[in-house]
Amino acid sequence: MASSLTESRPFEPGTTGWTARDLDDPEIERQWSDGRYEIVEGVLTTMAPAYFVGGKSLLRLISRVVLHIGERAGSFATEVEIVLDEDRVVRADAAFLTPAEEQRQQQAALAAGRKDPVRTRILIPPTLIIECVSPGHEKHDDRTKRRWYAEFGVRNYWLLDPFKRTLKCLIYRDGAFHDDTAGQGNDELCPSLFPGLVLHLGEIWNA
Repeated sequence: MASSLTESRPFEPGTTGWTARDLDDPEIERQWSDGRYEIVEGVLTTMAPAYFVGGKSLLRLISRVVLHIGERAGSFATEVEIVLDEDRVVRADAAFLTPAEEQRQQQAALAAGRKDPVRTRILIPPTLIIECVSPGHEKHDDRTKRRWYAEFGVRNYWLLDPFKRTLKCLIYRDGAFHDDTAGQGNDELCPSLFPGLVLHLGEIWNA
């Protein structure tokens, strides 16, 4: 059965007027789930293609962080949909939530009237978001999402570029993201978010 929304407006990239609330419509949700979409300032957009090398490097990075901090400190998830506001619904390549933030997420879901908090997109700022940069889409991650995540209140934002073999770690301060640490190739990085963690970048690209 067609949705009243799709009868008046086709579910096609480039169409305008979309909001996070539209995703509550079962037919819209079905079409949304069949692809890789974001809502950018009310415009339905398709995401950059996902490459194997990007996913591989991202999982290596996550595994090294988890090995250092342990599983009780928090949890990572990949391909995380986040509602920044009504006109912006993004899909982050990875997000890290502490146990306290998971509880806040459940409370936010209930406060938003969600019947099933587990099946609710992220409504609160995660401690960390990681984006894996795809060729040709660098500005979306390094400019647009950088600004959006800062406005949303994300405390740490990491940009992983497996093609240029770089990792840039940003930290939120005074209303914007600032450089925390960055490196490339075989450099070693020590992000302040996880004290004592040493990231050997060569292992992320070549392990």
